[in-house]
Amino acid sequence: MDKIDQRDKSNEESVHKTVLLNEAIDGLNLKMGSIFFDSTLGGGGHSEKVCKDFKGKVRIIAVDQDKDALARAERKLSAVGCRADLILSNFRRIDKVLETLGVRKIDAILLDLGLSSDQFESSGRGFSFQVNEPLLMTFSAEGEKETITAKKIVNGWSQETIADILFGYADEKYARRIARVIVEEREDKPIMTTFDLVGLIRKAVPVAYTKGKIHFATKTFQALRIAVNDEIESLKEGLQKGFEVLNIGGRIAVISFHSTEDRVVKSFNKEKSLQSLGKIITKKPITPSDEEIEKNFRARSAKLRILEKI
Repeated sequence: MDKIDQRDKSNEESVHKTVLLNEAIDGLNLKMGSIFFDSTLGGGGHSEKVCKDFKGKVRIIAVDQDKDALARAERKLSAVGCRADLILSNFRRIDKVLETLGVRKIDAILLDLGLSSDQFESSGRGFSFQVNEPLLMTFSAEGEKETITAKKIVNGWSQETIADILFGYADEKYARRIARVIVEEREDKPIMTTFDLVGLIRKAVPVAYTKGKIHFATKTFQALRIAVNDEIESLKEGLQKGFEVLNIGGRIAVISFHSTEDRVVKSFNKEKSLQSLGKIITKKPITPSDEEIEKNFRARSAKLRILEKI
């Protein structure tokens, strides 16, 4: 078994490839003097493009829950002479962030809901089933200080609740079998690492399932990460609060990576349209080109939806 890597990641350079970069920024319809809110800063790729395209004449406010990501993005933006307000926070608190900065209204909001390559590959928090790390899955780098971690879920929550999480957040068809094995095995010893969990999933699912194109642990890891970070409720709250602080004519662009998120965004946009409060810019979601998917396989499931406030 590989040694668990617990190095400080804050000084490593970002390896993240920004998804739908041009499509998202072009779709926001920014102008000189606009205020742009980057709700999920990540590797800083979208904010960097805004800075370059508008020669620093668009004010950038960006948040991320991961202090290491903020540090990497700050170096990246500084290297191209980009000034931005970078805040350690969750986008569901957009109203409080703007209040702190003395900003009442903004012109554009971007939500890139994908997990960055930096978090997958070098966070040390257990997002990837391919690296042996502590089973945390928290966006915040504080890890164990969080109220909920993946380790706490698999070692303490009921079999029924775990099964509901796996099916509800990831449509895992073997949710009940996986949950049963998790609960049975934790009686012998606690589930502490990503490799511990992968081993239990392998034990629970049919052999044929382990040989599919998509790794057999993908959906379980996705569902646990969503539960740990309360991602669906954060998305719903962030969309509503974000819409409230948008100027008329302002736009929200959301890049989602799985069906549960996309359904929330689609429903929100439709609701605002029916209320005559918003105009749906993307009748169908924008998806990555074959060329982009070839360069970055993780982009394959991305969907971009854009809504304008009217």
